[in-house]
Amino acid sequence: MIKTTAKLNYTVDGERLNLSLSGEIDHHSALSLREEADALIYRLRPKIVAIELSSIEFMDSSGIGFIMGRFSLAKKLGGELVMVDPSPRVSKILSLAGMERIIKTERKKK
Repeated sequence: MIKTTAKLNYTVDGERLNLSLSGEIDHHSALSLREEADALIYRLRPKIVAIELSSIEFMDSSGIGFIMGRFSLAKKLGGELVMVDPSPRVSKILSLAGMERIIKTERKKK
């Protein structure tokens, strides 16, 4: 069995679903994250799905696929998706992939 290091925690703030991810998003962890996130999105039908990325240590193309899939699902259900505080490493990957031009990114004030 392959050990996954990714974790998903969530909170609901009104019509906003906050998905807090931590660990590594790779081919092995993306499937379980996708299933968990999609179940929450379908059940709660939030206006905003916020994916917190500050605790992601590593992300490959599977992470980009995870984010784009949730973006499409949120849009299909009449909502929107935002990325929140991507770590410096993740921010670089998102920038290279052009994701920050497509999906809004929120940065917390420090």
